[in-house]
Amino acid sequence: MPSMITLTMTAVPDHLRGALTRWLLEVTPELYVGTVSAKVRDELWNAVSAGVADGIAVLAYPSDNEQGFTLRTAGQRHRHVRDLDGLTLVAFRHREGAEGVGQEVAKSF
Repeated sequence: MPSMITLTMTAVPDHLRGALTRWLLEVTPELYVGTVSAKVRDELWNAVSAGVADGIAVLAYPSDNEQGFTLRTAGQRHRHVRDLDGLTLVAFRHREGAEGVGQEVAKSF
């Protein structure tokens, strides 16, 4: 059954952005939404994660969990998705030179 997905990307190659417009609507620069099957969603994600280069990509789609969605991420980023007893949280890395370097602070959405 098709479901709505949201995909956001930053600093990715133009050819990847163009390829996504075949399946999804680019509502603002580098923000895509659409309704696709799970198979198409997974194939799109494989293409995005393989072609993200030095950029960042985040995919959100409906899931049967407490929050009602799942996140996938690819590329270099300062935020990392973490699972805490089935709850999705985002951990932010401290910048180098800051107190507590290497530690992560978990914050919810």
